[in-house]
Amino acid sequence: MSETDDKPLRTLSENLKPPWRSFLELYEPLRPELYKYCRYLARTPWDAEDLVQDTLARAFVTLGSLYQAPPNPRAWMFRVASNLWVSRMRRAREVSGLPPDEPAPPVAAADRDAARTLLQGLSPQERAAVVLKDVFGFSVDEIAEALSTTSGAVKTALHRGRGKLVEPASATKPAPSSHVVDAFCAAFNARDIERLTALLLEHSVIEVLGAATEYGPEAARDPETGSFTGFLSSIRRDERGGLDERYLDGYIAVPPRAEVREYRGEPIVLFWYAHTSGEAVRALARLTPERDHIARLHFYFFTQDLLAEVCRELEVPFRENGYRFW
Repeated sequence: MSETDDKPLRTLSENLKPPWRSFLELYEPLRPELYKYCRYLARTPWDAEDLVQDTLARAFVTLGSLYQAPPNPRAWMFRVASNLWVSRMRRAREVSGLPPDEPAPPVAAADRDAARTLLQGLSPQERAAVVLKDVFGFSVDEIAEALSTTSGAVKTALHRGRGKLVEPASATKPAPSSHVVDAFCAAFNARDIERLTALLLEHSVIEVLGAATEYGPEAARDPETGSFTGFLSSIRRDERGGLDERYLDGYIAVPPRAEVREYRGEPIVLFWYAHTSGEAVRALARLTPERDHIARLHFYFFTQDLLAEVCRELEVPFRENGYRFW
């Protein structure tokens, strides 16, 4: 498609931004609870944040096709998340050849929250029912609505799920190589955007969760909109957006530094920002290597629930950025 031909798509993209932002603003108060719910369902903070982002996207699309607005936005959002997650687990079981209600193999008990670890041994329906009932206080009828099932099926799932809450066998997996992560941090701290983009493949995906998605080195290095340009800069606010002033108290406007840390057997990148009270982490990144390059880069900045969980577990100081960039 030529530049002239893609004008309708660019117009559509611009027209979609105002309603999308209005939607996020309206549902922002539900984000902490939504992350908490997704975190009980998912195995890792990263999977939980992915589920949050997918839930928001699906809810936005679904809202546009509803004749009436949901009477209970909280319950409706949990329903969207539940349906997405149960469907995802069922597809995973079909690929792996496991029976539909067979729990996935247990993982290492790395969570500090033992109850969350125990839940990993339940089937998707059982886990969602137990969490909605015992953590969020939903009634049986509310759970049935959230899971698109009957009250009788919910009672059965609760009974079976609670009976399975026993300590799973531990398992270990080797830590992945940090070679590419180390190279990324070295280039970042040298402020060398050419070395950074050289780590990318033509098909690399850079995702700033909740803000932007880019494809390939040229998009990442763009001096106006590129994520790498933004990563290497101090936090700023302009006509396109930026952080609310309440998040910048004591912030010193200098570029951040990157540091590799191991988190649950995986090398991740912490980004340290200067403040009058000392340095604090305001962002995280996960890299998916492909040989000596980066296939995917997930940058977590506008994901304050995930940021708080990971930094508390690593016992490092952190500062929140909120959920939006406009």
